[in-house]
Amino acid sequence: MKQLFLFFSVICFSFFSVEVAAQVRFETKLSKNRLGLNERLRVSFEMNQNGDNFIPPNFDGFSVIGGPNQSVSNSYVNGVRSFSKTYTYFLTPNRKGKLTIGQASIQIDGEVYKTSPKQVEVTEAVNNPNSPQARATAIADENLHLVAEISKTNPYLNEAVTVIYKLYFSSEISVSNVNEVEMPKYSDFWSHLIPIPKLEIKRGEYKGEAYNYVTWRKAVLYPQKAGKLTLEPLTLNVSVDVPTNRRDFFGNRVYQKTPKIITAGRRSINVRSLPESGKPANFDGAVGTFDLNVKFNKTALKSSESFQATVKVSGRGNLKLFSLPKLKAPSSLEVYEPEHMERIKTNLLGMQGSIEDTYTIVPQYQGNYPIPPLTFSYFDPVKETYVSLNSKEALIDVFEGPVANNPSLQGNLTKQVPLINENYFDFIKLETSLIPLEKEAFYRSSRFWMLLCSPYLLYFIIAFLKRRNENKTIDPVTARQKYANRLAKKYLSSAKKALGEKERFYDALERALHNYLKAKLSIETSEFSKERIVGLLQEKNSQASSISAFVSILEKCEAALYAPSSNVTMQEDFDLAVQTIAALDREI
Repeated sequence: MKQLFLFFSVICFSFFSVEVAAQVRFETKLSKNRLGLNERLRVSFEMNQNGDNFIPPNFDGFSVIGGPNQSVSNSYVNGVRSFSKTYTYFLTPNRKGKLTIGQASIQIDGEVYKTSPKQVEVTEAVNNPNSPQARATAIADENLHLVAEISKTNPYLNEAVTVIYKLYFSSEISVSNVNEVEMPKYSDFWSHLIPIPKLEIKRGEYKGEAYNYVTWRKAVLYPQKAGKLTLEPLTLNVSVDVPTNRRDFFGNRVYQKTPKIITAGRRSINVRSLPESGKPANFDGAVGTFDLNVKFNKTALKSSESFQATVKVSGRGNLKLFSLPKLKAPSSLEVYEPEHMERIKTNLLGMQGSIEDTYTIVPQYQGNYPIPPLTFSYFDPVKETYVSLNSKEALIDVFEGPVANNPSLQGNLTKQVPLINENYFDFIKLETSLIPLEKEAFYRSSRFWMLLCSPYLLYFIIAFLKRRNENKTIDPVTARQKYANRLAKKYLSSAKKALGEKERFYDALERALHNYLKAKLSIETSEFSKERIVGLLQEKNSQASSISAFVSILEKCEAALYAPSSNVTMQEDFDLAVQTIAALDREI
């Protein structure tokens, strides 16, 4: 009975421990409960689950000299997750007596939690206010700031927004060993990180005072939906060297190293929808300023020859996030699927460059064929209006070859229906001519066996033809994947030939990687983002090392335009790309 009782006690204690661990804790922690009038008080509001809408108390009787500073701790020990989030304030009392730190509130999972009030006794001023560590922390709080500078807080949908994270620090302190604790996520944006080759210390102003600053991160964002969008905070872990009142043997001031976690905080952007009034019917989501150019490599040729038509849009805007207008031609001109080409660079002003579709066209008959003009529409966020661009009509002269039976084919953009005259069905005989059957027995005759076996033979022939046609039939998705696969091999070969020419090499290598993703993951160019690529490769059970290598190559291609590269580096990047693609092929 004692063993049974002990067993049930252990089980109950385990359930009780799990229940207690799952409870939400939100409490106030004070650095001290008794302090002098000239001392500082650190007040921390700590929770064990992530929350929103934090509201601090009014700190009646105190002056806030630092904060709020937000810190997040997220760790796993033996498979058990431990989370902690803290808001810290530094206060100085304004009067003596018993003062109260009021209730703070936070919203966690839809519920509002509040802390218990804390009492602090404030006495006469003391001779040695605060410990050295507390003094160093307060100095670091006053002289170190992380700021997210946003170019536009109310952009239009698909308009470029630049976010620059700057770490400001005064000349009284120095910083070292800066590490990212929490990276911002851009879940509702198309994002592109601009590489920073080297961190440089510059002089600037923060709240009207002179500060040193370092640009830590640059990102270009294109919002993908309207409304209020939130940017997650960037959090850094910084080692701060704070001056003390002590000096060394040579009279130099002694510095104390203090760890500090600092965050830029959440930022909100109000994204405006594109206006409905005046929106063209052919508008496909292009936002920026663009030019349209349609050109033909030849306008006079034989029917046995081919010519190319190029539809090109260039300018500044969301070039990777819309489609080009489709070329239309008369039915006697056979138009093949276009080859898509992108020449785009992304800087702090957004995407700039060009995209183009090149069509190969083969005429079937001689004659004059008009190519109707194309219309491309975009929204100009500066002028806040829609703009439509029109190309010129082109006339293709085919001067040799077979002549079309129907001259109207020259200008018709659709397939023609043949004309039917009154003698069209003369081949059908309306009168019968009966022949008497032979008197020989039909049963077991050669005709009998032939008719008996013909259904089976016909069945096998139909099954064979159907099987062969199924093998030849390719659905549109598979066709696009095969086409992208061919382009990936083509650009990979071009990258190999361009070794030594930095821009051509990395442009071809990046296109090879993009087309490889199109072929393997069935995604379009508009869906490209590093988070999307990593998620899809993880769903395909790819190894983390292969995913990391693939993303690393993409980042090198993006950074290559701003950093010098040697032939050795290009060869290493090319070899790594070939090895990574081969590894992903095996894993996928």
